[in-house]
Amino acid sequence: MSYLDRFRIDGKVAVVTGGARGIGYAVCEALSEAGAAVVIADIDGDRAKDAARRLGERGGRVAAVQMDVTQPESVEDARNEVAEMFGTVDILVNNAGISKSFEPAETMSDQAWLSVLDVNLNGLFWCCRSFARAMLERGSGVIVNVGSMSGEIVNRPQEQSQYNASKAAVHHLTRSLAAEWGSRGVRVNAVAPTYIATEMLEQFENDDTLMEYWRGGTPMDRFGRADEIAAVVLFLASNASSLMTGSIVLADGGYTCW
Repeated sequence: MSYLDRFRIDGKVAVVTGGARGIGYAVCEALSEAGAAVVIADIDGDRAKDAARRLGERGGRVAAVQMDVTQPESVEDARNEVAEMFGTVDILVNNAGISKSFEPAETMSDQAWLSVLDVNLNGLFWCCRSFARAMLERGSGVIVNVGSMSGEIVNRPQEQSQYNASKAAVHHLTRSLAAEWGSRGVRVNAVAPTYIATEMLEQFENDDTLMEYWRGGTPMDRFGRADEIAAVVLFLASNASSLMTGSIVLADGGYTCW
């Protein structure tokens, strides 16, 4: 196999949670372009179908399923639906996540804390648990989790302890699952992005102070792009990273260097 061929994932079936927009949709594009059949799983079923239609127009096999990662039953139903369509899942990308900032810890409500942990940590675990069963029975599979540089550092100036804690937990869960499943043929890695120019960031684009903190705190002096994260996910999902498991790959423009 040539080096370039190692990045191909022809014949594989990939599920991407939160795949209807932003980083998730870019990941779907990358995996599809590399040869995989892609299932776009999203809490918004209509948005998932629209995203699948747009991606399908570019060629390749694409499907959509509605999934609420915070509900184990919904995850199981989606897994069964994918199994009926494709028979197996080779790659799981846990991208679904939410971010809530500017919530000081001392005044944070129970719901504000739980809502972030439910999606970012619990939901990710429900998906890993559900989809990994068949991978472990088969003796092969790849899981890529989308963490964050916030799992390695504390962002400023915004208070977001619940988000930071959830992503730090994702990173250590990634290592834990990798250790459990490595000898059974399932690799588990994570990518940890910096601030990415998506809808989530655009809502703050008129706040010059925040933009200076966030962009200016990065040695590359720019925000990341969704396609740059998708390229890392493709690497981790492919045989190009065959010796890697339990790795947290920082794609942060150097932010954590300072």
